[in-house]
Amino acid sequence: MGHESSTEARTLPDQNGVKTFGLFHMVLFSVSAILVADTVATSAAIGVQGLTWWVVLAILFFVPYGFVTSELGAAWPEEGGIYVWVREAFGPRWGSVTAWLYWVNVAYWAPSVFVLFAGTLATVFWADMSLFWQEVIVIALIWAVVGVGILPLALSKWVPSASAALKVIVLVALGVMGAAYAIQNGTANSFALSEWKPSWSDSWSYLPIIIYSFMGFELMSSAGDAIKNPRRDVPKMIIAAGAAILAVYMFATFGILAALKLEDLSIVTGIADALKLSFDSVLGGYGWLYDLVIIGLLFTFVGNMVTWSIGANHSMAATGLDKTAPAVFGHVNRRFHTPDYTFILWGIVATIVTVLNYALFGTKENIFWTIFALSSIVFLLPYLLMFPSLIVLRAKQPDRPRPYLVPWGRFGTWLWPLLCEAGIIFTLVLFFWVVPEDVPRATFWGITGGGTIVSIVIGWWLSARSGRRAA
Repeated sequence: MGHESSTEARTLPDQNGVKTFGLFHMVLFSVSAILVADTVATSAAIGVQGLTWWVVLAILFFVPYGFVTSELGAAWPEEGGIYVWVREAFGPRWGSVTAWLYWVNVAYWAPSVFVLFAGTLATVFWADMSLFWQEVIVIALIWAVVGVGILPLALSKWVPSASAALKVIVLVALGVMGAAYAIQNGTANSFALSEWKPSWSDSWSYLPIIIYSFMGFELMSSAGDAIKNPRRDVPKMIIAAGAAILAVYMFATFGILAALKLEDLSIVTGIADALKLSFDSVLGGYGWLYDLVIIGLLFTFVGNMVTWSIGANHSMAATGLDKTAPAVFGHVNRRFHTPDYTFILWGIVATIVTVLNYALFGTKENIFWTIFALSSIVFLLPYLLMFPSLIVLRAKQPDRPRPYLVPWGRFGTWLWPLLCEAGIIFTLVLFFWVVPEDVPRATFWGITGGGTIVSIVIGWWLSARSGRRAA
């Protein structure tokens, strides 16, 4: 057995030792986490060539990403996931900062997802809804997620599972209705072979969205102690979920581009707009069916945030249990055995972000993109350490049982993490550089750059403070 970390691994107590996640629920959980409807309209804005980029980046990034997380997740299935891997490779301090960034980014991200919820709700059901009431809805949804997250995993796991099923149904329906619209009326955009050729001048600013949309394979390992057979099922889950996710993303993108002209595409209401055009044209007398699909889409927004909040809060709770972060993060609800204080703090941060952004910006598109960019940058930073941890842990703990090894031996041990690392760095640069047209560059950089620096500083300070207290 290789050298183990000097930091004692602590986990959240489960209920009577019951393992709640089998392969089926793991696949649904990962599909719910990775298949995010809130980025489909934005990625469709690239045009038809975006379908080519989905395939190219799946080969260069998504597949290597799956290899890396398969080995790490099967060899280190402890509660905490990415936190455990970075802690084992680089030490408790870096593990704690990684978990903090992973946690706080989800608090930043939730408002952007619920901005889409409120915007879609207003577009379809409440045309004159003011930004104030949209803000109220966003905050209410944040605290609804907190409430669900505090429930025991045996109950809360059904929200990601239902969300995954509905998300697939809605996005496949988007593709099917887009195809039906194209058969009846022709495609809204040209799908000529020349349109599939990647064009750097037009597409480079959208590439971060595609890579971002692939992220989340490691989330299932954040609740590793709740998995029935992680060493067998984690690799299987990544293969099954990965294939389904890529296919649905591409089909949904096609559906939007088949029905909606690029110049009419909104990154907030694009899915609802494309579905409306398709339903009105193909199924003109079935408006109620369109309403049902939109209700399903709205639920997927909530389910997606429940999924990510569970993973992020359980990772952060592991740092509190390890005493590499303040003890408040490790507080466990006596009844439900979940990190209740961590969820409450998460809700407070998300609420503050919501209030600030609605106060600063006057349109839902600018509110969405600014929050989304900040959360994406903070979200991607932990991966800068996660991917190299595979290489470091091969050297530090060579004798640890690894039920799954990345392909191509020692060469693959370096190739796959480095490909992923290059993808993350490239995406971070573009997220910082691409500024929305209607947002002043100084304001955008102040929020994204300043927010990122503040997040890192707070995470490092909390870890250092906890380290001194533990010593």
